[in-house]
Amino acid sequence: MRSTGIPAILQAVRQRPDRVLLAAFGIVAALVLFVLHIASEVGAGDTNRLDSAILVGIRSATDRPGAGLHALRFAMQDFTALGDSTTLTIVVLLVSGALLIVRKVAMAGFLIGASVIGTLAVELLKSAFDRPRPNVVAHWATFSHTSFPSGHAADSAIVYLTLAALVARSVESRGLRIYVMLAAMLLTLLIGVSRLYLGVHWPTDVLAGWILGAGWAFLAATVAWWLQTRHTLERPED
Repeated sequence: MRSTGIPAILQAVRQRPDRVLLAAFGIVAALVLFVLHIASEVGAGDTNRLDSAILVGIRSATDRPGAGLHALRFAMQDFTALGDSTTLTIVVLLVSGALLIVRKVAMAGFLIGASVIGTLAVELLKSAFDRPRPNVVAHWATFSHTSFPSGHAADSAIVYLTLAALVARSVESRGLRIYVMLAAMLLTLLIGVSRLYLGVHWPTDVLAGWILGAGWAFLAATVAWWLQTRHTLERPED
């Protein structure tokens, strides 16, 4: 009797991993097209009014004198530090070192390669779009160059979501897998929101960064799974 439902889907996936990889590329391509659509709206100035209103609304809703404001500001600065290039580089190197210790050399190389290529692609996009930083509220964090897409939002999604996906594949507990993925998503969201609160990114910058970073992490995780089915990359349980 032919199996139906989720078991049948899982069996089909195991039999044709190439189709899953192709589907992943298609999904990521659709996400990239959506980001390009956002970019075209940004370039035409169609998002400026909404972007400005959101930034002013976020700041005015919390910009009150007293200790609470300072505590929130410091918390947001701490969150944004978790998405800067130095912190993300340290995280990737530490995890890669742990993988090397347990002799998962290919997995460590894959993690480093996926992180480096993804972040470089984001930097190229930032240079290509060359969007100025917002100036509607005071800047409460330092920044380097152009604004679109948000490097903090994209890079944190690339690193933390890719790591979470790889970790989730190495544990048997369904609850723990869900916890790891939700924790990475929450961290990525907080980093992006912190860029808005600190006034150094437009909302559309952060949205595009989240989409690009999540899409890249999804593609990297799918490629890792595909390579494992071909025994090119170590399996999590090996």
